[in-house]
Amino acid sequence: MKANEIRNMTEPEIHQNILSMKEKLFNFRAERASGRLERPQQLGQLKRDIAKCLTILKEKKSGK
Repeated sequence: MKANEIRNMTEPEIHQNILSMKEKLFNFRAERASGRLERPQQLGQLKRDIAKCLTILKEKKSGK
């Protein structure tokens, strides 16, 4: 997910996006533990996307 896409979202949309990504992250971790995760790079990408969303959310709250 690109930063511009996230910046165009409203705060509630970003919150919802973060929640859905955290659920995916939980499922990926469970798959990794059971050895069924097909593409391990998805785990890192998902973590980075969550961090981007949280950073942009903090920017919006601070008024920048």
